[in-house]
Amino acid sequence: MTARLGQFAKYLVLLVFSVLMLYPVFLMIASSFKSNLEILTSPLGLPASLSLENYKLVWEKVNFGAYVWNSVYVSGLSVLLILFLSSLAAFYLSRYPFRWNPYVLFFFMLGLMLPMKLAILPLYMIMLQLKLLDTLTSLVILYVAGGIPFAVFVFYGFFKTLPTELDQSARLDGCNGFQVYWKIILPLMKPPLATVGIVHLIGVWNDFFYPLIFLKSEELSTIPLGVLTLFGEYDTEWNLLFASLTISSLPMIVAFLFASKQFIEGLTSGAIK
Repeated sequence: MTARLGQFAKYLVLLVFSVLMLYPVFLMIASSFKSNLEILTSPLGLPASLSLENYKLVWEKVNFGAYVWNSVYVSGLSVLLILFLSSLAAFYLSRYPFRWNPYVLFFFMLGLMLPMKLAILPLYMIMLQLKLLDTLTSLVILYVAGGIPFAVFVFYGFFKTLPTELDQSARLDGCNGFQVYWKIILPLMKPPLATVGIVHLIGVWNDFFYPLIFLKSEELSTIPLGVLTLFGEYDTEWNLLFASLTISSLPMIVAFLFASKQFIEGLTSGAIK
C-alpha cells in the first residue's frame, strides 16, 4: 500500500510539473487563433474559432517567410559546422596524443569559461574590417566559434569511452585516419551528436543579441529580430505576435521530437558508463 501511494505521489508531481511547463505553450498556440480584441478581453480563454487568418497576415504583412529562411540558413549551417569541426578536433585530440595535446584541449576549454559577449566590441571591429557586417555569414562565424568549445568538451569525453581497438581493426582493414572517423566512429556518435545539435540549435534559433548587433538590413533579420517589428510604439498586435511565436516554436518542437531519444541517451550515457 505504501509503495502504491509513493508511486501515485510521484506521478502526481510529474503531472503537475508537466501541466505547468506545457500550459504556456498551449496558451501561446490558442492565442494565435484569436483576434487582438479577444486576447485583451479573454486572455486565458479558448478561441471562438480556429481561423488561420493571423498566420496569413503575419506571413504576408511582416515578411515572416524571409525571417524563417534566414533563421533556417544560419541555424542549420552553424550547427552542421559545429558538429563536423568539433567532432574532428575531439577525435584528433583523443586518438593522437602529442606533446601539446593537454594545452590545445585547455585552449578549447577556455571558451567555456570566457563568454564571447565580453568581446563584442573587438568582434564588431573584426567583422567591420572583414566587411562582413550586415551579412548572415558574420552570424555563422560567431555561432560556430562560440559553439565549438562545448562541442569539443562533449565529444572528447565520448571518444575516451570508445575502445581504441575499433581504430586498430579499421586500420588493419585499410582505413586511413579520416575513414576511421567517418566510417567507424561517426555512426557510433548519434547520442552526443543529437545532444550537441539540439543544444546549439535552440541557442542559435532563439538568439536575439548577435543579430541585433551585426545585422542592419530588415530583409536579413532572423525570427527573434523580426518579431521585434510587431511591437509598436503605442500598440502591439498580440494576435500576430502569438502567431509568429507559434511558427518559430514549431521547428524546435519537431526537431526535439525526432531527436529526443538520442538526446536523452546522450545526456545519460556518461552516468551509465
